[in-house]
Amino acid sequence: MTTLPLTPVTPAIGPPLWLLAEVTYRCPLHCVFCFNPVDFAKTERTDELPTADWLRVLREARALGAVQCGFSGGEPLMRDDLEELVAEAHRLGYYTNLLTSGVGLTKERAVALKAAGLDHVQLSFQDSTRELNDFLSHTKTFQLKQEVGETIKALGWPMVMNVVIHRLNIDHIDRIIAMADALGAEYLELANSQYYSWAHLNRDHLLPTSEQIRRAEVITDAWRVKVADRMKLFFVAPDYHEGQPKKCMNGWGNIFLTISPDGTALPCHTAKMLPGLAFPNVREHDIRSIWQDSEGFNRYRGTGWMKGPCVTCPDKEKDLGGCRCQAFLLAGDAAAADPVCPKSERYGVVQAAVAAADAGVVPEHPLVFRDRRSSLMLAQESP
Repeated sequence: MTTLPLTPVTPAIGPPLWLLAEVTYRCPLHCVFCFNPVDFAKTERTDELPTADWLRVLREARALGAVQCGFSGGEPLMRDDLEELVAEAHRLGYYTNLLTSGVGLTKERAVALKAAGLDHVQLSFQDSTRELNDFLSHTKTFQLKQEVGETIKALGWPMVMNVVIHRLNIDHIDRIIAMADALGAEYLELANSQYYSWAHLNRDHLLPTSEQIRRAEVITDAWRVKVADRMKLFFVAPDYHEGQPKKCMNGWGNIFLTISPDGTALPCHTAKMLPGLAFPNVREHDIRSIWQDSEGFNRYRGTGWMKGPCVTCPDKEKDLGGCRCQAFLLAGDAAAADPVCPKSERYGVVQAAVAAADAGVVPEHPLVFRDRRSSLMLAQESP
């Protein structure tokens, strides 16, 4: 295992507390807002890290200070070795979390994962109705998700539900919360879609109107009072409507370490899209040198990389310039101020998108569902 003789480590660099193990991009669902890269099909199954490498990554990240490990994808249950990975993570002392669509989580496999030491399951739904849930995922999975929710409760895991919110389902938010309550969820994350990857491709279909956001917040607040003794609701505010950039992954290279299916190490799960930036691979480098010394993890750490208007902004320590991937997608420059910020020179792009949504402008192109064929076509079109 080699090290990376790049930027010298500074005492300010703390450990990667949260390890996201994206063990595969394979997934039986075809969600229109998926955060996997639009060209994910370039990473074929044969390019996925083998079990032995994942076990080493778990050990090295834990030795560096990681305390929480999320197994994600794609659909992580597509990996036959998931139980082995969970068992090793549990043995090492991680708090383990499975982020799943529920497809593949049979009662037998759930029992095996529980025995392996899995601490937490986050189950995703697309909507509260069978019709829209199945349309958005392009699969017939609504009833299956209901059954998986019951299995999660039966095995004593915390019932954690995630629903990505956008224009096509935001008007159902009252029923979505009611569904989560009926299933006995202790936590419900209403995550307004962030517009990169497949969601960026479908943004004109998915961006809610300002009035939809306002109503959704009112309804969520009312439910918070109603279920205060049994369920916590998290409403993740949408960047485009807030006028306030968010700190990218709580700070680039600050807490989160993502390992993609092929072993590429990333400061966030979409950073691979950024041009001219080298991200190391765990097949060739150890986690310590990746985290502390690599160009990819040091490029946007802290505030030293900033230029105007961020460099003189009094909020620069608060938001660290916002999302680097969003800056690249909307401004063409990963070092630019996040265009959701009113101080950004490209803020007009965000305003125009919201105005189009508010005006009910009909998108010219149809929804593009996440699947291998679409991914390969998009990969061919990219430079």
